[in-house]
Parts: sequence; C-alpha cells; structure tokens
Amino acid sequence: MLPAFFDSIVELITKTSTDLPPDVRAAMARALAAEEPATRAGQALTIIAQNIDQAEACEGPICQDTGMPTFEVHVPLGANQIWMRATIREAVAEATKRGKLRPNSVDSITGENSGNNLGPGTPIIHFDQWEGEDVEVKLILKGGGCENTNAQYALPIELDHLGSADRSLEGVRKCILHAVWRAQGKGCSPGAVGVCVGGDRTSGYLHAKEQLFRTLDDTNPDPRLAQLEAAIMDQANRLTVGPMGFSGNASLIGCKIGALNRLPASFFVSVAYDCWAFRRLGVRLDAQTGAIKSWLYRENAASTPMLAPKVVAEGFPRTGREIPLQAPITEEQVRALKVGDVVLISGRMFTGRDAVHAHLMKHEPPVDLQGSVLYHCGPVVVKDALAAPEPPGEAGPAAPKPQGEAGWRVTAAGPTTSIREEPYQADIIRKYGVRVVMGKGGMGAKTLGGLKESGAVYLNAVGGAAQFYARCIERVDGVSLMEFGTPEAMWHLQVRDFPAIVTMDAHGNSLHRDVEEQSGRVLASLRAVQPQ
Repeated sequence: MLPAFFDSIVELITKTSTDLPPDVRAAMARALAAEEPATRAGQALTIIAQNIDQAEACEGPICQDTGMPTFEVHVPLGANQIWMRATIREAVAEATKRGKLRPNSVDSITGENSGNNLGPGTPIIHFDQWEGEDVEVKLILKGGGCENTNAQYALPIELDHLGSADRSLEGVRKCILHAVWRAQGKGCSPGAVGVCVGGDRTSGYLHAKEQLFRTLDDTNPDPRLAQLEAAIMDQANRLTVGPMGFSGNASLIGCKIGALNRLPASFFVSVAYDCWAFRRLGVRLDAQTGAIKSWLYRENAASTPMLAPKVVAEGFPRTGREIPLQAPITEEQVRALKVGDVVLISGRMFTGRDAVHAHLMKHEPPVDLQGSVLYHCGPVVVKDALAAPEPPGEAGPAAPKPQGEAGWRVTAAGPTTSIREEPYQADIIRKYGVRVVMGKGGMGAKTLGGLKESGAVYLNAVGGAAQFYARCIERVDGVSLMEFGTPEAMWHLQVRDFPAIVTMDAHGNSLHRDVEEQSGRVLASLRAVQPQ
C-alpha cells in the first residue's frame, strides 16, 4: 500500500482546519479594508483577521466547529479505493485525537457523540477515477452554523421583498440574493455561496457544495454564469448585512455558480452557504508512496499574515468605550446596558448548547446560574493535566494551557448559532437567574421578551474567532454533563476581558431585528435590477 498516505491525509486535515488558503485570505483582506476600523463591523473583522493569524501560528482550529469533513478524491486506474477510504477514516480519527477536529459525529437516534468523528455518513468521501498519474485529495470543512443557512428554492416562487422569481437567470439571481439576506449573521458573514442551477434535490445540493472547491478569484467558463456571479457580488454587498450581521459593507466574499440539467417539471436553485472561515485545501499525492507532491490552492510557503504581528499581539482593538463586566452580574448592571455597547467579561462563564438547554428544561442545573454568563459554545478541548502555558510568539500569546481541576485545555472557543435555543432561552433565563446569554446570530421575539422581563442581555461574539476567544480563557475549572460529549457538555470557564457586543438588551431593542429590516428594504430595491 501507500506508506505515506496516512500521514499526508493527517497533514491535509491539519492545514485545512488551521490555515486559510490565499484566495480566502485575500478576500477577507478586501472585506477588512471596506469597513471603518472603529465600527462594529470593523472591530469584528479585526478580530477575525487576528484569529486567522493566531490559528496558523499555533496550528489550532480557525473555528471550533470544524464541520463535516468532506473529501473529493481522484484516483488513477487500479487504485485501492477500499483501503484508501479506511485510511482516510483513520486519519480523521487521529486528527480528532490531536485536537485539529472537534468531535462532531452524533448518532441521530440516540444523540451519542462517537468522539472520533466516525460513524455512518461521517466523514463524507467521494471517489472519482481519472486519467491522471497522481492521487488528488481535496477537503472542505463546512461548519454546522453555515450548513443550517443553506437554501433550496423550487421555481417559480414568491420571495420576501423580491416578489416573483421565475424559471430564468433573473429568477436565479433573486433566489441567491434572498439566501444571502436570509442568512444574516447566522452564517458568519461575510460568507461565500456555491450555487447549483437545476439538477434534482439531491444532486443540486451536492453540485452547489462542489462549487465551493473553486477558488474565489477564478472566472466561470460559462459567460452567462460569470456575468451572474459578478452581479451577485455587487448586489449582495449593497445589502448592508455586514460582518456577523452587524451591518456594514462586506456581506459576501464569493459567489460560484454551476448548472446541471433538470427534469421538465422541476427547476431547483440550491445554495450552499459557507462562512468566512472558508476552510478548503487539497494535495497531489504520489500514487506509489502517498507522499505529498504539491498543494492545491496554496504554495508550500507560509501564508501571508493578515495583520502586522504587533497588531495581533495587541489583541482586541479597544476604543476606550468598552464596559467591563465581572461575573456574577447583577440585574442593575444589565439594565444599564444598551444595544451597541461593547463589553469585556471577566470571571466565571458556563457553556451551554442544544443538549444543555434541553436538559435544563427538565432538570435543575449542575451549577448555580444566578447572575451567570451562559455561552452558546461547543469548544475544542483536549485532556492535558500537565499542560503549561506556551511562550508568546510573533502572532501574540499562544492559546492558554490551564491546569484547572478538570485537567482540560480549551484550544478553540468561538460561539455557535443561538437561534436553535429560542424554544428554551426565555424560560431558562427566568427560572435560573441567568443575566447574560452569548452566542452569534441573535435570537427571536420570545427571547427578546424574556430579556426584558427578567433583566438580561444577549451578547454577540464574533463567529468563528475560536483562537482569539481561547486566549481569553484563563483556565477550565470543571465540566458537567459530560455524557453529552465534549461539544455539548457544560464547561466551567474562568475568562478575562472576553469581548462581545450587546445586540439584544433588557429594554426590548434588537440590532438583529433592525439590520434585518434595514437590509430587507435594500433587498426590495434590488427587485428589478438585472444582471449587468
């Protein structure tokens, strides 16, 4: 067999998880330049840029949600695909063990996490034979938050703000713009979309995701689709959705469109939304040894930094208007906050995602949540009882390696999409005295009413900034509900100067609602705009 194949796949997974390719870095640099530094959008993009550099410097996951590993493998005639599939699975398990992937494979019937990213359907591996002499392996890591913002339209259809979308490229244009608008900050904008025009429901989504293997700076060989891609990029960035849904000029960094033949009765437009943490790489391997001959999407040289090392080392870009909060937090402190305030949290913080929220609806919490900060986060953690802090490097302090009673180290800790907790959040706030809920993408009317009634706020952290936020965690003090798996457990964290923005306050105000309404008006103005 191929003696170096396993190590090559582990290296591919590691690089994909920790180092964005040059075309994505260039697109994010343009997005950063499009926003004023002192605005919410500018601060968010500065954090993102720092996070990109920090992840590459320490080979830590760019985002804690390392997604569903999806491999596209081209093999020459005679290659043993059965052995390759088994070896790729072994490499995925090894990368998970090393903390480069978060355990994300969950039994859909029992809810049990396999712990190694293996299980029915995980990872996804597509093989195709070609006439080339080498083995080519491409990998994309697309997280659950942006996966949930995928969209599929059956034309003709009536769309919010855009009216009728018919079976034409003009109808396709409307569908893509609608998908970008609907994603708001839940998909960690500025994002990219892969689109398939046609096919059936299954092939359409697959082909849409395959478009994300194209580089952001390529030109579509079909001039009609190239024209449509350019029109979408122009119009989507007029929407004012902005980074993280905070409003701004950068909402989309890429649009890639493909087309498949369809049935006469069907006309689907499938949209695969990917976040700014656009993790996609590939390798060419020697077909005899499995050793890496070359990288796809990037050269072998080190990535060009997003920011000067001094800027990264300075951490969060402060304006002097930030408000410090020390947990536990009082109702008086919370009611003094308003939408748009930037806060810096220190003290005890608890993580809680889907399983924790469902548990708290039926059971008492394992900790005292009065005055607490509840963070919608599924961190990447490794057991490391003997860990000691690493010395700082040019990209700033390394991720902390806390001792803590639990003996765990958090290596990535960005927020997850909060709207999934909408059925539970108001009740949990009221019942247990939670004062701060933090995640990304905002929440709905029920939670907004609960914040006002109980005296609590919702904070939006910057989605995907997993390395940046890991550096705000001083130690892990403990963990509860470990039976749910490491991403879904309740982690007890001590944090310092953890930055986030108040986007829903205790007075009934919501930045998310305001931006959705504002961007909806802009969307309506694009109703009759034809591709140029």
